[in-house]
Amino acid sequence: MKTYNIEIQRIKAMRNGHNLIEAAIDATVQNQPAPRDDREPTTMLSMTVENARVLYLLLKQQLAEVDGRKGRSQR
Repeated sequence: MKTYNIEIQRIKAMRNGHNLIEAAIDATVQNQPAPRDDREPTTMLSMTVENARVLYLLLKQQLAEVDGRKGRSQR
């Protein structure tokens, strides 16, 4: 399994459909060397606090839209 370092530069937009939430982002992606110990390989995602707050608010909005489409019996 390949591992990467992903740094979010900017979150442009988000949308949901077909049980997926998709984000349009600007990001830098770099290969990460495999760890030397026996841990599982991990891809790291990093972002500024400002981008994390934007991501939180957009996810909250998208999840509210998904929940709003469910019938009362599914809530």
